[in-house]
Amino acid sequence: MRRTARHAITAATATLLWLVAPAAGAQSAAGPGTYAQRYAALCAACHGANGRSEMPGTPVLAGQHSFYAITQLFLFREGRRSNEAMSAVAKTMTDQDMRGFSEFIATLPPVPAPTPATPADAARMTRGQVLAQQYKCAMCHGADFSGGQQVARIAQQKEDYLQMTLREFRSGKRPGYTMAMVDALNGIPPEDLDTLAYYISRK
Repeated sequence: MRRTARHAITAATATLLWLVAPAAGAQSAAGPGTYAQRYAALCAACHGANGRSEMPGTPVLAGQHSFYAITQLFLFREGRRSNEAMSAVAKTMTDQDMRGFSEFIATLPPVPAPTPATPADAARMTRGQVLAQQYKCAMCHGADFSGGQQVARIAQQKEDYLQMTLREFRSGKRPGYTMAMVDALNGIPPEDLDTLAYYISRK
């Protein structure tokens, strides 16, 4: 019960940042061009200039929603999510910075995954589709997995990152701003999570 309340507070705090930051931003000289430049200098080396990372274990930001992005930055800044590089970056950010970066990220259009060297395994794709329906992934992430607002875009997210994230949600290692993902993945066999990651990364 305490854990659920803590996540609810996190969600409320991130939402408050989202709502009040425009007023603060109106007094700031930082505009979209500034955050585009800051993204290029600070984020592109890992996440890619176009938002599609080539680094293992690093998520694709292209096509991600600003509300989702600002919430993740908030979780990193407040120590709710653990990643050495992201925590170090986020701890330097003001509320306005988080909003500026998240709004710039939201302008990055989705980037298709590179053409794989071998065709997708048809049987595994079929199994992944069945699992996605069984576990109701589309209920929150949308029929095309494009997400929306505080829900992540997972379509064509990198397979290794999806695999890692699903396993971390299942184990409780990865916090969220609600318990929805932890509850949804509770008890799912690891091999099914890997198949889901395989399928969604190719959608």
